[in-house]
Amino acid sequence: MARKQIQKVGDKLTKVNENFTINMYDNGFMIEVGGRDSDDEYKTAKIMVKTVDELLALVKETTELPKEE
Repeated sequence: MARKQIQKVGDKLTKVNENFTINMYDNGFMIEVGGRDSDDEYKTAKIMVKTVDELLALVKETTELPKEE
């Protein structure tokens, strides 16, 4: 059974930490965001995208999610 592809940070997390990491690769970017899921369990979302515009959309979404206290 195939895993559901995570396309947004909110697909995996309901609250985010105050920091995140962006990696640049030859074929795109990865954003890594830690936080809590809907069960209040700690999770990390790692999302790969191909363009800077897609990356910026994920950064914007991450900054608008509730912060973990």
